[in-house]
Amino acid sequence: MALNLDSKKVVVEEVAEFAAKAHSAIAAEYRGLTVTELTELRKTARETGVYLRVVKNTLAKRAVVGTEFECMQEGLVGPLILAFSMEDPGCAARLVHEFAKTHKNLIAKVVAIGGQAFDGSELERLAKLPTRDQGISMLMSVMKAPVEKLARTLAALRDEREAA
Repeated sequence: MALNLDSKKVVVEEVAEFAAKAHSAIAAEYRGLTVTELTELRKTARETGVYLRVVKNTLAKRAVVGTEFECMQEGLVGPLILAFSMEDPGCAARLVHEFAKTHKNLIAKVVAIGGQAFDGSELERLAKLPTRDQGISMLMSVMKAPVEKLARTLAALRDEREAA
């Protein structure tokens, strides 16, 4: 179905709005996926805080102008689905990576984060980033380790003095 000018402007504004707020973006080729598989992907995206949209490449290029994803314009070629991470930088990458394990027709073409575009082969690295909660947990365990070591040392000194 062809879009008129007003419809195109609405699509560009919507995608630009999400692109401005997103942490990272993935452009993946979906050629060969069935409607059922795309519906399953969209459902999973909604559940994981990922904005997913199939949009014409010319409209996508206009939508990312002025955002940190402007760098991915050259890679927007062919039938692509855009996934924007709204929760944490790795959630779109995890979605595409996990879905591509069981659906070989979903192929990451461009991965963008922090104003830099990378080849689709970098998808796995981004997918392995910890979630926000996992990152906080890792930081807290690192901060807690010296305190625990001090407590163990003081307890050992106390036990040593009591034994003497």
